[in-house]
Amino acid sequence: MASEPRPATTPIHLERSGPPEAPLVLISGEIDVSTAPAVRDVLADVLDAGARRVTIDLAGVGFVDSSGLGVLVGALRRIQEERDGRLVIEHAQEGVRTVFEITGLGPMFGLAPR
Repeated sequence: MASEPRPATTPIHLERSGPPEAPLVLISGEIDVSTAPAVRDVLADVLDAGARRVTIDLAGVGFVDSSGLGVLVGALRRIQEERDGRLVIEHAQEGVRTVFEITGLGPMFGLAPR
């Protein structure tokens, strides 16, 4: 039995709140090759606005691929190099948390080990 094809673009919802120096970025959907550019743009906007500590809430994210991880690592490096700041991830679902653990990226983003 053939599976149904995936949509050409994956739905994603991005929302920013909080002060410019310490924003919260709430992401819902999947962070993959089709949505990573939107995530990169939002993170670039908050970094351009002077953020020193960015919190990313992944409670609504069920999947992250390598392009999504690349965007998050790029934002982390930028905030560390430009502002000696922090980028932390909160509320990662089990499958997403596993990706961070397998890649060894969890501690870089403040994800406590299970």
